[in-house]
Amino acid sequence: MAYSDKVIDHYENPRNVGSLPKDDVNVGTGLVGAPECGDVMKLQVKVNPATGIIDDAKFKTFGCGSAIASSSLATEWLKGKTVDEALAIKNTDIVSELSLPPVKIHCSVLAEDAIKAAITDWKSHQTPAAATEEPKKAQES
Repeated sequence: MAYSDKVIDHYENPRNVGSLPKDDVNVGTGLVGAPECGDVMKLQVKVNPATGIIDDAKFKTFGCGSAIASSSLATEWLKGKTVDEALAIKNTDIVSELSLPPVKIHCSVLAEDAIKAAITDWKSHQTPAAATEEPKKAQES
């Protein structure tokens, strides 16, 4: 199977490898995997609370070159985007950019799922005040 130059570049020179502090309320972590092929992808985003823009994105991926390339590309695309813009990234965009062969499309699906999971996790950290206010309101009534 021939990989595109972009896949090879992202595999040999992955961008944004690493981790962000998971206890930071502005960081969301998505961990996804595909048992049928053994790929596991952890993707994290750090959202600026004042602007709602993703300031940083990191990944760690265990898997094939296409999975690593999909993760690397996703982190590049996430930086500077709003959360809504990030959620608009589709696996088909990744497939197109990297020219992934059909047998490797699942890697782009993992990347899209990891983005969604990271943003969902980030959102879960953004409403603790609202969650603690609800019981107080119930007690007052």
